[in-house]
Amino acid sequence: MRSAPGLLVVMSVASAQSGSAVARTLFGDLGPAGVLTWRMGFAALVFAVVVRPPVWTWTSAAWRAAVLLGVFAAGLTMLSYLALRIAPQGIVVTASFAGPLVLALVQTRRVSDLLWALTAAGGVALLGLRAGADVPAAGLLLALAAGVCGAGYIVFSARLGGAGSGVGGLAVSFAVAALLVLPFGFGGAVRAFGESRLLGGAVIVALLAGVIPYTLEMIALRRLPTRIFGVLMSLQPAGAAVAGLLILGQRLGPLPIVALTLVSLAGFALVRGGYDAPSAHSRRTDSSPQV
Repeated sequence: MRSAPGLLVVMSVASAQSGSAVARTLFGDLGPAGVLTWRMGFAALVFAVVVRPPVWTWTSAAWRAAVLLGVFAAGLTMLSYLALRIAPQGIVVTASFAGPLVLALVQTRRVSDLLWALTAAGGVALLGLRAGADVPAAGLLLALAAGVCGAGYIVFSARLGGAGSGVGGLAVSFAVAALLVLPFGFGGAVRAFGESRLLGGAVIVALLAGVIPYTLEMIALRRLPTRIFGVLMSLQPAGAAVAGLLILGQRLGPLPIVALTLVSLAGFALVRGGYDAPSAHSRRTDSSPQV
């Protein structure tokens, strides 16, 4: 039965987007980099303890892929968090979906895929039409830049899986990402220890946006074809909009909702139609990476 692992993927989307919404509430106290330091550092620690990757046996290709995956993960999440500070969550995730969709397009050769890619481009263009109104222009640009990092994340996820490092590579990539953001987020991360509310919030973000979704995905991917996984991950923009509404009180206007729908449909069609999205510890996007 596919329903059980499919439900795990849906739960992963809900967890990740809820974690991002909670992270947004901490930006004023800890800063985006401080929150991200907690998210990546905590996840790296948990996965390192649980998985205990035998890094001494890795090839240079595995190390290179893990380090570069960490670089792109840091870029993706940092740019996304900076965008979340000034733009609604549903819009940020929708715009950042553009990078992985472009990657899906260049890996296929069918006219139908081109049409769906143009559909997604139309959705992002609608967001551009609202720049300065519903959509802050700076937030949109940051989200698009995050999408570029998201495409790089997918490429090196696949290379990491091919290098045979398994889930251990994910732990190392988290550690690399945490080290990259630490110089910018150290002060904010330390401030979390000064107030129980901030410390609790930081731990919740680390669990909801890092440990829980990746764990659920790894379990699901053992029993679920990657193509079906990618289709379910196309729910990310919708999940982001719902989390933004319920946790942050963010209401999207008609055009952003249409844009979100177009991008989600395009992601669904591209993956369902034949693009094999790499997997969470070998992959990913959601057909797009976790923002």
